[in-house]
Amino acid sequence: MKNDNFSIKEVKFNEFLANLKKLKQRDKQEISADGLVVHPEDAIWLDSKATGNPTEIGILVDIPAKSMEFYLQRIPANSSSDLQRHVHESIHYVLEGEGYSEIGNQVVKWSKGDFVYTPPWIWHRHYNPNDSDVRMLLIENSRLLDSLDANRRESLGLVSFAEQFKPEHE
Repeated sequence: MKNDNFSIKEVKFNEFLANLKKLKQRDKQEISADGLVVHPEDAIWLDSKATGNPTEIGILVDIPAKSMEFYLQRIPANSSSDLQRHVHESIHYVLEGEGYSEIGNQVVKWSKGDFVYTPPWIWHRHYNPNDSDVRMLLIENSRLLDSLDANRRESLGLVSFAEQFKPEHE
């Protein structure tokens, strides 16, 4: 047991030294081409069964970013995402289509070319009331929070912000 414990520590120590050496050689400009260009068809798509709402998410697993996550999102015609919140920040870039979002107590309209920012831990839901699909690029700092074990997501399902958080005087 003592020898096993020593070998585990030795492996961890050697990993630490290798990382330290890597940090000291930061100016080295030789990198792998893997992940420098990722194509939309490289996405792995999660359907509505996996996402728990009508939207589909394309996971771009080949992008080697350490602190950010990149997704493609499709909101089908006449549907929406779920009402959700998460600790990370997110930015949706609208590639095609138009719609609106409930972000906290605000309702904002958006269309092709717009950036939609969602602050941390604010309930939000994205809507597509039109007869054609909405396509977005989603950028989050979720990987950074994952690495710190500080990320969290919650969903309330297909309920609107107004329905869920009615003022008490009504």
